[in-house]
Amino acid sequence: MIDRRDFLRFSFASGLAAGLASCSSSSAPIASAPAPRSAPPIAPPPPPAGPARARACILLYMAGGPSQIDTFDPKPGTASAAGLRAVDTKVDGMRLGELLPGLARQADRLAVIRSIVSAEGNHARAVHLMHTGYAPGGGVQHPAFGAIVGAERAAGPLPGYVAIGGPGADGGFLGAAHSPFAVLAPSQPVRNLHRFRGLDQARLDQRLELRRQLDDRFAASHASPIVEGQVAVNQRAVAMMSAAQVVAFDLEREPAAARRAYGESDFGLGCLMARRLVEAGVPFVEVMMKGWDTHFDHQNRIRPLCSQLDQGMSALVADLARRGLLDSTLVVWTGDFGRTPELSARGGRDHYPKVTPAVLAGGGVRGGQVIGATDPAGREVVERALTVPDLFASICAALGLDPSRSRMSPEGRPLATVNGGSRIEELFA
Repeated sequence: MIDRRDFLRFSFASGLAAGLASCSSSSAPIASAPAPRSAPPIAPPPPPAGPARARACILLYMAGGPSQIDTFDPKPGTASAAGLRAVDTKVDGMRLGELLPGLARQADRLAVIRSIVSAEGNHARAVHLMHTGYAPGGGVQHPAFGAIVGAERAAGPLPGYVAIGGPGADGGFLGAAHSPFAVLAPSQPVRNLHRFRGLDQARLDQRLELRRQLDDRFAASHASPIVEGQVAVNQRAVAMMSAAQVVAFDLEREPAAARRAYGESDFGLGCLMARRLVEAGVPFVEVMMKGWDTHFDHQNRIRPLCSQLDQGMSALVADLARRGLLDSTLVVWTGDFGRTPELSARGGRDHYPKVTPAVLAGGGVRGGQVIGATDPAGREVVERALTVPDLFASICAALGLDPSRSRMSPEGRPLATVNGGSRIEELFA
């Protein structure tokens, strides 16, 4: 017969236990004690010195691929418009789709890019490209850009990269320690942020010490970057449990009026959580909105999607500006790719990487402008063709990161932060 400690050692040696490793909302629910309501306000760190102004980035990612024609590159009066009109904005000459009235009122803060050209029309490949700046291939596990920013900028007990509404993209060869902390449902309380009810600190400390001993013993005989990453994740999870900053995940602390401004959709609440997280010092937050893969019934499906997008994104930009955070926070809107100008026989728009839209706001980017243009039907880029690496190089410029900095992959390949590309100068003129 083996005793309890030997049993635990055997179990741990057989495979890394989940335990505190993920500490995310996708974990099984546990009864937890609420955070103290009297936690002090958290002062965000100062923006970086030098020409770059952004200390944080919020990526609003439209999973499935948003239609550029129904959002930021309208074609009113053409067959491509499928009956949708355009609305004027605060900026002369800039028109948006009629389903985005809130963003139209903030057009002076938006830099709309209508001319990104991509070759990736497959969802999995496009998601990889739009999260890493690299096309998949070569046997390399490219890290998400959010993981790179988190590794460069994370400070304190909160993760450097938080993904809301979806799993995000992992840390690749940077390891599990830089993969995102996932909040799959922002409308629900984030689980596993605090210790069990009834578990006092002394008993928790005993358990953590046992875990540390098991970690040390396992690492001594199974040394590898994977094990090191797992240990680092565990340590961060424990640090988060006692950190005052975890109140940033608690949307119940927001006034009802603030929640109403963002809307009750998961996307809107995700935008609100993103604002709270950058305020608390998280350098990269992704908010994913699903449902944009509209291969059928497009005209009915696009309306609620755009309504949630318009309310959540416009509230986020306005809230950041009101709080003095927009200059130091870069907001990026994009998705897998664009969609076809023509409606299919099923009444849908299909994949169309030849025209991939993006919008930037804040972070020192000059708003109130449109960069690039497509032809009257939206089939081809006819002015200022750009690439996905150009977009990533521009994000690096706003954040003060070196796009050419190399990191060595486990395969011995030096890989730059951005795979070529040049920053889009109009964004900073």
